[in-house]
Amino acid sequence: MRPLIFACLAALLSIAPALAEEKPQNVIVAPVIKGQFVDTVEALGTTIANESVSVTASVSDKITEINFEDGQEVEEGDLLAALKRDEQRAALAAAEAVLAERRTAYRRARQLESRQFTATAQLEERLAALREAEANRDAAAARLADREIRAPFGGIVGLRNISVGTLVTPGSVITTLDDLDPIKLDFTVPAAYLSTIQPGLNIVAATTALPDTEFRGEIRSVSSKVDPVTRSLTARALIDNPDHLLKPGLLMTVKLLRNPREALIIPEEALVPVGTKNFAFVVSGDEPPTALRQEVSIGARRPGEVEVLGGLREGDRVVTHGTMRLRDGQPLHIMEEQTPGRTLGKLIDEDTAVR
Repeated sequence: MRPLIFACLAALLSIAPALAEEKPQNVIVAPVIKGQFVDTVEALGTTIANESVSVTASVSDKITEINFEDGQEVEEGDLLAALKRDEQRAALAAAEAVLAERRTAYRRARQLESRQFTATAQLEERLAALREAEANRDAAAARLADREIRAPFGGIVGLRNISVGTLVTPGSVITTLDDLDPIKLDFTVPAAYLSTIQPGLNIVAATTALPDTEFRGEIRSVSSKVDPVTRSLTARALIDNPDHLLKPGLLMTVKLLRNPREALIIPEEALVPVGTKNFAFVVSGDEPPTALRQEVSIGARRPGEVEVLGGLREGDRVVTHGTMRLRDGQPLHIMEEQTPGRTLGKLIDEDTAVR
């Protein structure tokens, strides 16, 4: 029995040096950085044009002129279409001729009155006649304008619903006109966020119709009422849309960026959850570096990153890959260091390119 005990002790003594010289663990690390962090509230919204109108006629007559194509961009005041207007043009020319004659008669009467060659009453009669001619000219111009369909604001016209020779009546839709830059985005949020949803809050929106594209905007107004059924309120944001990529009626997902702040940030892969607590392995020392398990307090999250409230300092290096087999105090072999511009995917691509 005693020889067997001596043999076991000899075996343990022979492997003790190997245990003392523990093999370093290959890891990838990342620094604890300070950056901007925000809380996000997600919602669904629908785009609507900044300004939108159905272009209609105000009188009944035949279309004689069309000056736009489907989807054309127009400026405020551009002539889109015209109805038959020969009679109105003639009436305006006649009214302008009468106005010119009465303006001349008034000037002559004023000169004579200043020299006391005519009575003041006659000058007042000439002035009244001039005012009447001006009113007749304005009325003739208004009748002519009723037959000229002009763009009330700049924007994009829709599909043309009429042709030359079409008889239109008041209310007949000739086309539509939408101002798409900027574009409005209306969305609803729970009333619980009433205190934080204010004009000036930044948003990020996306739509499946335009994948891999984010649109940034700003809340401009918030509804003054809370819906008593859904207990939500409606907010309206404006999004710059210079290329007219967004169209009215699109369904968009909205992220509200509230409570912006400076925070310590680490990659999400650095967290090691144990029960209700979270830990991270901090690189300690230099020759050789070792792993120090540190409890951390975390705040908000966003894809790939976590806000650190306590337990780490700016500049600390934490292990992001290789934590599964890592123990507290174990030596480390640092293979790569992630930076904000060098994610794990880019590190792999760089390593593949080198090989």
